[in-house]
Amino acid sequence: MPSTPSGQINVLIVDDSAVIRGLLSKMLSADDRIHIAGSVGDGAQAVKAVTAGGVDVVLLDIEMPVMDGLTALPKILEADKDVKVIMASSLTSRNAQISLQALETGAADYITKPSSSREMTGGQQDFARELVSKVTGIAETSAKVKSRSGTASPRAAAAKTGPNLFSPDKEIKLVKRLGVAPRPSILAVGSSTGGPQALMKFFTNLDSSIKVPIVVTQHMPPTFTTILAKNLNENSGFTAKEAEDGDTLEPGRIHVAPGDHHMEVVDERGVHKLRLNQNPQENFCRPAVDPMLRSVVKVFGSKVLVVILTGMGFDGQKGSIAVHEAGGNILAQDEESSVVWGMPRAAAEAGVCSAVLSLDELPAKVQSFVARGAL
Repeated sequence: MPSTPSGQINVLIVDDSAVIRGLLSKMLSADDRIHIAGSVGDGAQAVKAVTAGGVDVVLLDIEMPVMDGLTALPKILEADKDVKVIMASSLTSRNAQISLQALETGAADYITKPSSSREMTGGQQDFARELVSKVTGIAETSAKVKSRSGTASPRAAAAKTGPNLFSPDKEIKLVKRLGVAPRPSILAVGSSTGGPQALMKFFTNLDSSIKVPIVVTQHMPPTFTTILAKNLNENSGFTAKEAEDGDTLEPGRIHVAPGDHHMEVVDERGVHKLRLNQNPQENFCRPAVDPMLRSVVKVFGSKVLVVILTGMGFDGQKGSIAVHEAGGNILAQDEESSVVWGMPRAAAEAGVCSAVLSLDELPAKVQSFVARGAL
């Protein structure tokens, strides 16, 4: 691989379509932080390229001849344990399931690409923004990129995708309330990059007998959220479903916001229900965490417990501030256990978190709040 300027992100594009490879290369190379280290047409060539060195991020298609993406993934990670892999697939039920399986196998993230070069060109601006954001955000967690650039902060990616809410060396101050916090009447969870794995681990380790409804917003497109809810239902110990408009909140049930819809909680004559809408994106996302959090504050006031898990960007920060101001409590995942410490960091730096804990520690802390409130 040719040498690149210090700090640039070396990306390998793997797709069986030369046209798609060309379009992806054009979109990525338009950002001066990114260098295209190579472009190949199948998984076998990708393994060879990664083995040769000089790759930070692999954009890996799923369906390819010779060797498909899911087969190539473990071989790529074996060839270079520090490389970050982003799965790329069209939006089908099969590909969504494979992408979630790839995340469990070690992929860092996924992106849904338009099903044709014509669609990709037509929606180029939004797709290109998401693509660049994912590549730069994931690269910020790469030990190789950090060592070359001398930085370890997510601020560079944030600056390209929205307001720069991260402050250099900002001290994180935890909230210390007097007395016992109110026992929550609802648990609201927000997550993005790394979220599917984190959600499964979090709920698997959380006592499934807790008697409060649970609402989850994970940044995902349609079809993906359907499969995420199905996987949580089958493997976490909780009953989980993708939310439908008009669903009634049920204690102990996980309600997952569907892709391309914001999910809000409303009080309709004393009955707590879920309402879905396609209002404009917030923080470049739909579903977004902030509208969900604003809605639970309106209905439950101080009796809200929020958990912000791993994710890129700052979605959930404003909503967490609203929860805090109403007297509710916020917990955030720590940097070490996060795939990308963006969303939890944004909440933590806002000074509204009661605790910043590892993914292993969060379930017990949640349980203490739900069981009796917590100091």
